[in-house]
Amino acid sequence: MADPSPPLGGTGSVTTEWPVAGLSRVERHITGHDSEGKSVFVSSDCGDHYRVIGDKQAIGNIIYSTNTTPVELNDDVDIKHAKENEPALTVKNGTVARLIDFGPGAESPLHRSISVDYAIIIEGLFKLLLDSGEERILRRGDTIVNRATAHQWINVTGNGLLPGRILFVLIDANEVNVGGKKVEGFLGSITKDYVGR
Repeated sequence: MADPSPPLGGTGSVTTEWPVAGLSRVERHITGHDSEGKSVFVSSDCGDHYRVIGDKQAIGNIIYSTNTTPVELNDDVDIKHAKENEPALTVKNGTVARLIDFGPGAESPLHRSISVDYAIIIEGLFKLLLDSGEERILRRGDTIVNRATAHQWINVTGNGLLPGRILFVLIDANEVNVGGKKVEGFLGSITKDYVGR
């Protein structure tokens, strides 16, 4: 198997390749069916799409994405779509599973997507700030269900000196209205990382 870890970033960047130094390589296994209907492994690799995000502070590895609900599995339509299409932050009527490696001390901008996000801390210690000023410290195994709320991630692993990793699964949501007003999504400085995808 070819090395799937392309060089990313550049001179002076916090992160230059996937995985971020200090974090383990992650393998993705996709299952399917053989001609007799038996379960088989279709592929084992490290993902199809990688993206340096947040001013070279993190690397996103797309584990999988779908573009329909329910998902069309016949003739491996979903596998073909996921391989050929790098998703935006979210996918209309679909899902995105994204593993993000955060460099030491990395901070996301305050942002909101109109989606339900399951976030599971895989490695490290993170502070999650909400726009209300509320915050939580999250450890390995902790899970957040983010329901289209404005939030910011801060990697505080090893007092901000070590990398960390979070698995995000984003599911498209209907328009959100609070107090009679439509809630708008915004990406802050990561707009450039996802717009046009």
